[in-house]
Amino acid sequence: MPESGTERPALDAILEKVLEAVPFQLTMDGGPEAARERFRALPRRPVHPDLRTEDRIIADVPVRIYWPDTTGATESGSRPPVSIPESLRSRPPVTLFFHGGGWVIGDLDSYDGTAREHAVAAGAVVVSVDYRLAPEHPYPAAVDDVWAVTQWVAAHAGELGADPERLAVAGDSAGGNLAAVVALLARDAGIPLRLQLLWYPATTWDTSLPSFSENADAPILGRGDIGGFSLLYAGDTDLRNPPATLVPARAESLAGVAPAYIAVAGYDPLRDDGVRYGELLESAGVPAEVHHAQTLVHGYLGYHGVVPAATDAVDRGLAALRAALA
Repeated sequence: MPESGTERPALDAILEKVLEAVPFQLTMDGGPEAARERFRALPRRPVHPDLRTEDRIIADVPVRIYWPDTTGATESGSRPPVSIPESLRSRPPVTLFFHGGGWVIGDLDSYDGTAREHAVAAGAVVVSVDYRLAPEHPYPAAVDDVWAVTQWVAAHAGELGADPERLAVAGDSAGGNLAAVVALLARDAGIPLRLQLLWYPATTWDTSLPSFSENADAPILGRGDIGGFSLLYAGDTDLRNPPATLVPARAESLAGVAPAYIAVAGYDPLRDDGVRYGELLESAGVPAEVHHAQTLVHGYLGYHGVVPAATDAVDRGLAALRAALA
């Protein structure tokens, strides 16, 4: 685990300029609706607009489904076309995507581009889940929603033209927490997952980890903001003994869960949270790769295709997803 106080690379220079031009902080200032509006108002560039998509209700939960181009190659921004292997063309795999936003903000539209990027890079059908948000719907509402959709997809992937034997979960931040929780539930239900792709997840809820102090006032997300979002989500849950479906690191055993790719950022209070979860998984015999993007911040998925360092870090995680599903 990175040690607090050691010399580290500076914040990526290009990212710093972008943050100066378009400042943003994940904060509860003004309440949930104000936070949601600020997030929705962020500029977002069109990404893979030609993908076939469909909005549906699955298990009483709104979702958006993305089908990859299976003609053999898909354009990926300014980079070379992504070649689609034959194994992925006729019956592509499935990835369930759970968005971030502290369990309080975020929706299908604000994460539309990210879901499209997962579909294209992994050659997978992506089911993006619009789970209920706190504080109107505190824990376990979000867990109930994402798990209900996961069970439906595992049983009905064929109806989506997808391969039920190649299933993965992915999510960022709060969505990473939900993906880790679903990996636990899937293990217990006998639903095999190829990968849990966790982008800077909240898995331990341990604010004594060094990165919480080191990055207390980090760009995008600070320590105090994490506390605010987490308390709204937890609701009346007794945090002295939280359930594993709230804090996955508290699971009685992590043995047998899906292999993990965990992406963390140097300038993020949650950095050591993800690192620690990777250590816990490996101790339980679960393959876990942790990638530390030392010069980036929480939320760097949103800078894919804009900041080269973020693009490289995101592409690395998406390549891991593709490899696990191929």
